[in-house]
Amino acid sequence: MIDQVKEAFNKQSEVFDSYEEHSEILKRMRATIRSHLIRHLKTGSNILELNAGTGLDAVFLAEKGFYVHAIDISDGMLRKLDSKINSSNLRGQITYELLSYTELDKLKGKTFDYIFSNFGGLNCVKDLKEVTIHFKNLLKPDGMITLVIMPPVCPCELSLIFKGQFKQAFRRLHKNGTEANIEGIRFSTYYHSLGKLINALGKEYKLIEAKGIAIFSPPPYAEKFPNRHPLLYKNLNYIDDLISHTFPFNRWADHYIATFRFKPQ
Repeated sequence: MIDQVKEAFNKQSEVFDSYEEHSEILKRMRATIRSHLIRHLKTGSNILELNAGTGLDAVFLAEKGFYVHAIDISDGMLRKLDSKINSSNLRGQITYELLSYTELDKLKGKTFDYIFSNFGGLNCVKDLKEVTIHFKNLLKPDGMITLVIMPPVCPCELSLIFKGQFKQAFRRLHKNGTEANIEGIRFSTYYHSLGKLINALGKEYKLIEAKGIAIFSPPPYAEKFPNRHPLLYKNLNYIDDLISHTFPFNRWADHYIATFRFKPQ
């Protein structure tokens, strides 16, 4: 499946940044994630970013004074990142590598203060342990992890049953994954609960914070919603902000942000 994923994101690299430029929802979600990150990062932290894409977050973090080693399986995405590094004069702040997050053992000898994965990149792997098994060899003691993952339960999507859209409403609940279609390339995606993530990490990681994003407000594919229903969109975001840290809505959402501290035993 990795070949299909790579091909899909190579194709998407040409238009990836434009999606966010034209999406009020994506902009708001990314701003929420970045605010979360900044609260947990220490000055000068050395960050490993998984599935870094075109480097939107890597550039943001580097401009804030952090050091980022970005990995991705798409050479198309990394070419876009390289261009941004040059145009922003960030060669000393960002390095990158063509690498899958299931092959983190190839980073042997490197250690980081922080590991970060954004916007459901880890939903492309069926077993999270294929990725998390490597973290303990890469993180410094008391190092941190922030992973942004799509869970099996999303209230906004479940509400689609009232519109008769049963397939879309229940698509996340399939145990063997759901077919994704990116730029005409199809591959399986898997929805991971916070409990499954905690189990994949094990006892050496302490959950520090969990926060839901887009709980009742619409997910990114409903890109026209903010313009069509601006007041409703504003009110839904207000509700989301009120309950985003409250169980179960800190894990029932379009995405959840989970931050852990590494405590080696």
